[in-house]
Amino acid sequence: MKALKRLIFVSFLFLPLLVLAQVEPVDLEIIHKIKQEGLKSSQIKDISFWITDFVGPRLSGSKGLTRGYEWTKQKMEEIGLENVRIEAWGEFGRGWDNEKSYVAMTAPYYSSLIGTPKAWTPGTDGFVKSKVILVDIPDTISLGKYSGKLKNKIVITPSTTEYEVSFEPSASRLSDEDLEERSKARDVSPSRRRLGDFAQWRAQRQLRNRINKFFLEEEAAAIISGRGSFGTVRSSGASYNVDADPVLPEIILTTEHHGRIVRLLQHDIPVEVEIEIRNTFHDEDLMGYNVIGEIPGTDKSLKDEVVMIGAHLDSWHGGTGANDNGSGCIVMIEAMRILKAIGIKPKRTIKIGLWGGEEQGLYGSRGYIKKHHGDVGTMELKPGHAKFSAYYNVDNGSGKIRGIYLQENDMLRPVFEAWLEPFEDIGASTVSLRNTGGTDHLAFNSIGLPGFQFIQDPIDYGRGYHSNMDTYERLMMNDMMHNAVIVAAIVYHTAMRNELLPRKLLPEAQTRPRRGF
Repeated sequence: MKALKRLIFVSFLFLPLLVLAQVEPVDLEIIHKIKQEGLKSSQIKDISFWITDFVGPRLSGSKGLTRGYEWTKQKMEEIGLENVRIEAWGEFGRGWDNEKSYVAMTAPYYSSLIGTPKAWTPGTDGFVKSKVILVDIPDTISLGKYSGKLKNKIVITPSTTEYEVSFEPSASRLSDEDLEERSKARDVSPSRRRLGDFAQWRAQRQLRNRINKFFLEEEAAAIISGRGSFGTVRSSGASYNVDADPVLPEIILTTEHHGRIVRLLQHDIPVEVEIEIRNTFHDEDLMGYNVIGEIPGTDKSLKDEVVMIGAHLDSWHGGTGANDNGSGCIVMIEAMRILKAIGIKPKRTIKIGLWGGEEQGLYGSRGYIKKHHGDVGTMELKPGHAKFSAYYNVDNGSGKIRGIYLQENDMLRPVFEAWLEPFEDIGASTVSLRNTGGTDHLAFNSIGLPGFQFIQDPIDYGRGYHSNMDTYERLMMNDMMHNAVIVAAIVYHTAMRNELLPRKLLPEAQTRPRRGF
């Protein structure tokens, strides 16, 4: 009895040491192999060319996105992934492609203008050359003063924002101080919905709809708007719904070119513009798709469990969607290639998903969740939900991965600190408890599955995303090589872990249904 008491006493003395000794295992030999393959035999540059320059813009519902589906499927098969498929996630809406776009100012002098047609708007009725009318309509009462004056005219609306000079560098990396700040939990206070802001937004939207209807009734030829600066045009779109109300042709100019026309007109100097836009709608296939591939698991009891990586394949149409989010797709394809090249035999199945429809509302990833894991609206779960370990996403440009956001899952801090420790010497070891939003990992979080986004150097992402300058030249090739190595290492360790990653509590059923889901 005394011996038993002594044993219990000694156990209590050493219990803290035993707990500390239970560190998450890290396979340094595999990490070495991943680094050798990913840094010395990288295909990042080659994949980047094909996804951006070859495939081109990948607007949801466009022929360009279809090319993206086909090329990425072919590439996944080429690197040896299995069960590769282009899988429908649900109905998206009308397809749209721009086939021609020309705009120039011809009076008071000639000047070529930088512009991108607004997505899901019609083209002009051939070549149009017309005076430009400045239309300032702060409310519906103001519509009357333009009645009978807009027929066959090009209308331009004043800017709603004022350009401000920034003295910050156009590109930057996260400093040690930045990373230290992100590693600390935020002081989270209960958020309150700002009903006044929502009401204002709704009123502005109703006014815009009424203005567009008025322009159609007055038979204006086209609309010029402005969005973007330093030669960039920030893309946007009209409704892609099959039953959407008709709209006029619209072209978005860079802020500088739009502002020049507005100022000339404000000084009563006549402006003439010539414009020709040819856009095509196609309604033969209204569905949206994802591209899925996998490395099958090999453990008899764990092979049906899944670890997943992903990024969204769709983009806006002005550029080639290089940083948003070709870069994420490039990194994830390369991570899968690395794992295949070094011949891993994962316990769990490792999947990759390249999503469609992210820019319009995370549609591809949400549709995948509903099909394979459960209905967010009712929280009715499918068998695949219980066998899912983690999802990792890249969608913050091509800057270096510097760490990971835990989405407030305290249980995962020691896990990711261990997995990132081998990358501390290259600046990728920050573990943040914080939530981050805005992209496809939220689809997994919404149904209680661990979904993660990485902390990345911003570089000049904010300057070029969604714009005509989001092209191959903006990609940070060495950073993406670094990112593919880190993703490959983390997904490998997740697939080889004895247990699934621990989860937070399952969310409650959604009270408001999402479109299509």
